[in-house]
Amino acid sequence: MKLKIFRYDGESESPEGSQTRYDTFEFDAPPGMTVLSGLFHIQERFDDSLSFRYSCRGAVCGSCAMLINKVPTLACRTQLQDLIQDEEGRTTGETISLKPYDAISSGESWDPTSEILIEPLPHFPVLKDLIVNMDRFFEFYRSVIPVLKADDSTLPADATERTMEPAMVTELEHYTNCILCASCYGACPVSGEAPDFIGPAALAKLYRFTIDPREEDETYRLELGDSKAGWWGCEFHGNCKRVCPKGVPPNLGIGKARQKLMKMGKTPPE
Repeated sequence: MKLKIFRYDGESESPEGSQTRYDTFEFDAPPGMTVLSGLFHIQERFDDSLSFRYSCRGAVCGSCAMLINKVPTLACRTQLQDLIQDEEGRTTGETISLKPYDAISSGESWDPTSEILIEPLPHFPVLKDLIVNMDRFFEFYRSVIPVLKADDSTLPADATERTMEPAMVTELEHYTNCILCASCYGACPVSGEAPDFIGPAALAKLYRFTIDPREEDETYRLELGDSKAGWWGCEFHGNCKRVCPKGVPPNLGIGKARQKLMKMGKTPPE
């Protein structure tokens, strides 16, 4: 088993040119070893300077998202053996087909029958090796005001809880499951071309509060994303939904939000 890993020392102003390289590490990976466990193995046995981000190791925190064989995914839930192709190009793991964009259609090549290519998430400044700076991602997330602003005027004075219909709970769960791993952002062609586009994760969270029946002002939430950087910036490539480890469908929520805006007489910005 060979892991071909992007390296950047973090000392130059930009991870481009001679400051970057790819190191290949070869070892016998036991069945069930994940990409994250493989990175730990390399760090412990071959190169303790290898840097990557992780936390829970259980696909809950979203910290270990990276580009693995040109697909943004969580390293902790991706098994090494599932990534190697046989002579006919088949793998035992899930195959995700993405709309091509620069980060996956160009760059470093690798032999998928014997190597696994591991790179940092696209569209983010690289800090060191596989660690990226996510400040802008979380700025976009905070810009949608991701907290419930409950409408107390419709709540009976003696009420001790807020109830919802089961169908609405199910609809909300499609979007509340987001773990902010940013895989969708790294897979979005628009995020790579339009730096001001707030991205699939932020818009999925905004839609989640838009449809919450406890929210005091649905119109305010819709208009918060009424711009080219918001609802109207999406081009519906669908990569966001394909790579989400929790099955969140940002593209569906964005489409429904656009429909609501058009019913209000809103039109796409020039």
